[in-house]
Amino acid sequence: MPSARVSVASDDNVHYTARVVSEEFSGRSRLQRHRLVHDAIGPAMGREIHALSLVLKAPDEA
Repeated sequence: MPSARVSVASDDNVHYTARVVSEEFSGRSRLQRHRLVHDAIGPAMGREIHALSLVLKAPDEA
């Protein structure tokens, strides 16, 4: 998602919160947005990345 604005924070370097703002989220459901991000993360999800909370917004929602 090259055009996305992404910020990631963690208080303990184990549990992460990612805020992603992308035009690709416009008109998509919450589930569709999560699938896009999980596809972008790829196989690291569930391996290197165990605890990830996502805040996904279209630009007009941010």
